[in-house]
Amino acid sequence: MKIAVIADVHSNIYALDAVVNDIKEKNLDLTVCVGDLVGYATFPNEVINLIRRENILTVMGNYDDAVGNMRIICGCDYPDAKDAENAARSLQYSIENTSEENKEFLANLPKEMTLTFEGKTITFVHGSPRKLNEYLKEDSKEAKEVMEEFTEDILVCGHTHKPYYKMYEDKMLVNSGSVGKSKTGSPDANYVIIDIKEDAKVDIVEVSYDFEKTAKAIEESVLPNEFAEIIRTGRA
Repeated sequence: MKIAVIADVHSNIYALDAVVNDIKEKNLDLTVCVGDLVGYATFPNEVINLIRRENILTVMGNYDDAVGNMRIICGCDYPDAKDAENAARSLQYSIENTSEENKEFLANLPKEMTLTFEGKTITFVHGSPRKLNEYLKEDSKEAKEVMEEFTEDILVCGHTHKPYYKMYEDKMLVNSGSVGKSKTGSPDANYVIIDIKEDAKVDIVEVSYDFEKTAKAIEESVLPNEFAEIIRTGRA
């Protein structure tokens, strides 16, 4: 069983198109999205429509919750005042430019999903099982705490925009990275493939796409130009 896991698309339709095509070329068995379809870039409806059209199993991210339920904050952790201001502008843009039908879709996404394949039970969340917007950064105390409490075989999350995987004794933590707003230092989209056999094997996949289209669309909108720079550099 080979499962593609994508996350943090953030309204970047060009990145999502490229990743979906890459997954299809690899003929994988299942695709799961661990949230944050919207925010930051300019194509929230296009992203949601593609996710729905492809019947991709999806759990809710903090941005999906904020846009779907029209909240005043996105649930992001921005200690810098300028970053917090930009996030608020991003949220407002996404709320104003997402259709009512698609807001309802986001609002009704599950916050957690558990599936079993080949005797391995996998739980999919956006941030962590404890909190929708908790960051499980690699080697962090939060990740260690969560995995000490976790009772299944594999926990898959997103939210940090940096893909990795790590064993905690006999349990595995997988972060699926970011399709649409990479923070790896590369503009390429990234996602993971989990190959379930007797053991689980994880591959981190990078997919190139025309990121200039996304960056220019941001610059031509009311969104902060800083978002375009993140798209071009993979740094935030």
